[in-house]
Amino acid sequence: MREEKVEEIQGFLNTRELEAYLTQALNMALGSDADGETSYTNAFEIRVTKVDDTEGFLFIPRLPANYRVDRQLMEAIYAIASIVLYPQYTLLKQNNLYLVPLNEDIHTARALFFPWKKGISKRLVITDLASFASKQTSQQLPIMDNVIVNLNKVVGIAIAGNSGSGKSYFLTYLLEMLSEQGKLIVIDPKMDTPSRWAKGAGIKTLFPASNRSKADFVSQVNEELSNALNIVYERQRELYNNSNKDFEHYYIVIDELLALSEGINKAIKDAFFSLLSQIALLGRATHVHLVLCSQRFDNTAIPLSVREQLNVLIQLGNISKRTTQFLFPDLDPSNIVIPLGKGTGLIQVIDSEHPYQVLPLLCPTYYLKGGG
Repeated sequence: MREEKVEEIQGFLNTRELEAYLTQALNMALGSDADGETSYTNAFEIRVTKVDDTEGFLFIPRLPANYRVDRQLMEAIYAIASIVLYPQYTLLKQNNLYLVPLNEDIHTARALFFPWKKGISKRLVITDLASFASKQTSQQLPIMDNVIVNLNKVVGIAIAGNSGSGKSYFLTYLLEMLSEQGKLIVIDPKMDTPSRWAKGAGIKTLFPASNRSKADFVSQVNEELSNALNIVYERQRELYNNSNKDFEHYYIVIDELLALSEGINKAIKDAFFSLLSQIALLGRATHVHLVLCSQRFDNTAIPLSVREQLNVLIQLGNISKRTTQFLFPDLDPSNIVIPLGKGTGLIQVIDSEHPYQVLPLLCPTYYLKGGG
């Protein structure tokens, strides 16, 4: 028999009690998804454990069984467990079966793993944003109370959301934080919140002039992207001679990407997309990053090659299969517990320091100097 742990978990239940609690919940609610089978008929076992240093629980079926161990069963278990574990744990949504091998009898030699993180997402409340940004450890970007992104591992950031979702508010937070960690250039086709922030911060900004056409403005943007690409090439040559060379981070921030890419000459648009693609593909090692905002990230807004390189993905506002299909194409967001209100949604950080799964997001609440 395995050794039972009796540690207290979140001041709630010890390991044995938590296993019993989950087993009871699944016995009562699985129903037809397990063809009426329960732990009382020895059909499955629940075990709280770690897999690769990630905490969670195992659903161990005893096979052969008269129910199928498939995605439908996984979704049913997730739907039940995500609610009964809240708020002590946030169950992390899986895109596919997370099957792990067990060193046991052939009848119980495999299990479905459901990872979790302790507690729930908590919003940062910042009384003075400028002061908060200046005090952060180098290349650390706090997103929530227990989520910090290492900017050295960021390739690019995507922020999607409908009007009124809090996208501009969160972008202002990012701009303030990133300006303390490197060099910024802001491209704002609507001459809106980012432009006003950049003006106050003395940051270079591109926005349409009243006496210039949209095609003229996008051509100006292309020139700036071309300059950024030249920086990438120069830094690559330096890395060739000195692989330990460190560079100042350079962030190209583009707000309302759709406003740039829609309705312009094909040649100019193709050049715009080509420059974005090259920066996304080559910028990681040279610390040149894209920070892109758009209501959606379909193929009319951004090339697939760019979208696949972005590794901090944020979807704000209404969360459904329709809104998440571009940033999270394999995700079924149903049953993810997401708080209501502005500045809430989903986040995924794809690096070696965070779980690969999508997390509920609560964007920081902050106050600017002067009470804004």
